[in-house]
Amino acid sequence: MKKTAAADNGEVMRVHSAERDSVLKAAARNINPKRFFGLIQRGVRCAREEGAEQARREIGFRVDLMLHRETWKFRVDLPLKRELKEQWETVFPQMPLISILVPLYNTPPAYLKQCVESCILQSYRNIEIILADASAPEQKAAVQKALKAFADERIVYLDLDRNYGISGNTNEALKASKGEWITLVDHDDILQPNALYEVVKAINEQGSDFIYSDEAVLSANMKKLLQYHFKPDYSPDYLRGVNYITHLTAFSRPLLEASGGGPRSRFDGAQDYDLILRLTEKAKKVYHIPKVLYFWRGAEGSTAGGIGETKPYAIEAGRKALEEHLEREKLEATVTAQAAHPGSYRVQYRVLSAPLVSVLIPNKDHIDDLTRCLDSLYQKAGREHFEVLVIENNSTDPATFDAYKKLPQKYENLRVLEYRGGFNFSAICNFGAQQAKGSHLLLLNNDIEIISENFLTELLGYSQRPDVGAVGAKLYYPDDTIQHGGVIVGLGGSAGHSHKGHPAQSGGDMYRLATPQNYLAVTGACLMVKTKLYAAFCGLDDRDFGVAYNDVDFCLRMHEEGYWNVFTPFAVAYHYESKSRGYDTEGPNKARYEAEKKAFVTRYAALMEKGDPFYNPHFTYLYENYGYK
Repeated sequence: MKKTAAADNGEVMRVHSAERDSVLKAAARNINPKRFFGLIQRGVRCAREEGAEQARREIGFRVDLMLHRETWKFRVDLPLKRELKEQWETVFPQMPLISILVPLYNTPPAYLKQCVESCILQSYRNIEIILADASAPEQKAAVQKALKAFADERIVYLDLDRNYGISGNTNEALKASKGEWITLVDHDDILQPNALYEVVKAINEQGSDFIYSDEAVLSANMKKLLQYHFKPDYSPDYLRGVNYITHLTAFSRPLLEASGGGPRSRFDGAQDYDLILRLTEKAKKVYHIPKVLYFWRGAEGSTAGGIGETKPYAIEAGRKALEEHLEREKLEATVTAQAAHPGSYRVQYRVLSAPLVSVLIPNKDHIDDLTRCLDSLYQKAGREHFEVLVIENNSTDPATFDAYKKLPQKYENLRVLEYRGGFNFSAICNFGAQQAKGSHLLLLNNDIEIISENFLTELLGYSQRPDVGAVGAKLYYPDDTIQHGGVIVGLGGSAGHSHKGHPAQSGGDMYRLATPQNYLAVTGACLMVKTKLYAAFCGLDDRDFGVAYNDVDFCLRMHEEGYWNVFTPFAVAYHYESKSRGYDTEGPNKARYEAEKKAFVTRYAALMEKGDPFYNPHFTYLYENYGYK
């Protein structure tokens, strides 16, 4: 293996290991600011020539090498020239050397130039760029010729003696690196000029040891936007369904060592997934930068815009990586690939004992609705060990009470309780919980019709985990559109449902309707929780949230204590919303609803100001359609 670096005269010179640190420090110190900002200004002129918007005039990047000019309209989060200048001059308490590892294999020279230029033009300068080249000899000659255009000692070129595969080549770059922090860049991708500045800012301000950002997928020629990947903050259950993190990632060297080292060749095709799973297992703090800092070339026509690989070997490698992750975390489960959503997986947790589940169903009249709910529950539960508590409240139809007498004869382990008092959903559920015998509670509206098999088993698989608070299901309207796919705090000025109105079969943005997710809250129309947790958090708040927001408040209180709330798309039901009681925003209920909304907004004002961590700030808070701002 030959180790070289690009010199000021454009020739390729040899740099010995003993000289490395001094060369890098000199390079970081001696980059010519006039050259840097000259390239920035060239980008500005190119943008102007293309008729870019006024707000984009000061965007900085060398367009002729970096990106096709049409790509400017896709460049969300690109800093202004003024901001880049401030970043250039910023001195943080910690200014770590960051090693950018770029494995090369028959890389098109034009793509490589764009990639390397994006690394050189980082507004954070204490970096090294390790290029590990495993290309064929003629391709290596083209790469070395392309690198002569760069006069930057921070570029280190490794001439590998053979192709070790994507993991092996990356590890060769890792061996040659000196950085306190590591980031991985594909040989044909592009960094925003502020990417590593944002990483170092997070290191200093957040104390994180694993950091990731948003990204965008463009066509191979960089002319067409395929998809933005606007990600949530760290969501372990989402990560176990699909590698939503991908790029940009940066992590400390001690974390990498504690996680078992660099990429592993037996997971090639999904080596990044395996690495991210290992790193996040050991990380002290995972931090998400909600900015697009990375651009990568995807295949046009891909339904997932690049998030789901369709190569069978890559899918199988990802499945095995996930299996090993679950074993390390001591979680007993089976993992299967989802054919309908390539690159995503279904984790089915084994229920470890035979816990009794108590299903609490408040009811007022509407026996037809209740019967449909009970029929579907007993048909689709997937297990026999459960009890049902129908909690009667203020029914007026004599036929209802006649039906109640017959229910225990028709349905095994069913009891009818009577709650005497005005309608207060929280108080009714709390009353039912006091009478329940089960170690898990399922709050279930009487206008729910379960349609997926093994419904209770799916919810219980998550609820049994000691780190989980509430578990919610995917709910459809009768017209087969999404009613509930998780709750987003701040939506519509208080709280709303994710992907509301999307088609039932939609995978959602980045498979968020097709894989389990962590949310701040799930709806109380169908919510499972451990009985001991329900008691520990004093159940639903029947004082301030008698009817509305009680479920969200309950979930938020658990989240504040470190519990994960989970939405699973594999427990599915129809919800004939509010048929029994009417809508909260109509008639005499409106004043009560407005008072509860005010109480919710007051209690969670700070959280709403900060923003829901599981909902990217690039999405709108005005509507429930998961649309961009």
